Amino acid sequence: MIVIASDHAGFDLKQEIMAHLREQGVKFEDVGTFNRESCHYPVFAEKAARGVADGTWEKGILVCGTGLGMSMAANKIPGIRCALLSDCFSAEMARAHNDANMMALGGRVIGPELAKRIVDTFLNTGFMGGKHELRVNMIRDLEKK
Repeated sequence: MIVIASDHAGFDLKQEIMAHLREQGVKFEDVGTFNRESCHYPVFAEKAARGVADGTWEKGILVCGTGLGMSMAANKIPGIRCALLSDCFSAEMARAHNDANMMALGGRVIGPELAKRIVDTFLNTGFMGGKHELRVNMIRDLEKK
């Protein structure tokens, strides 16, 4: 199961993504925000990221105006590797090479059709391991310093 969260600026794109996930039969939990009223994105990024970090959810999708704030906030949580994505190639590489466990999108940056393709690529790409596993472990080690 995955988690999805947004702030007010990402709310509309989150709704489009959730409808797409339902159509694809992907199980998810929405942890907010639940309307377009102004809110603080770190609250929702943290809620989703802590759940991914502790294993409650396998992966996470975050949406704010640019994706920048959500990705920055999520990456403060130990164990999170959140990639800000705006194209399918980066989504593929984030999973295959970096074992990203969260992704962030900008609701004011990309449209819903591209967002759906990016989400599909992210969710359907596996981690390659091998030399990339060593590098991901090096990233994990940075949290201990």
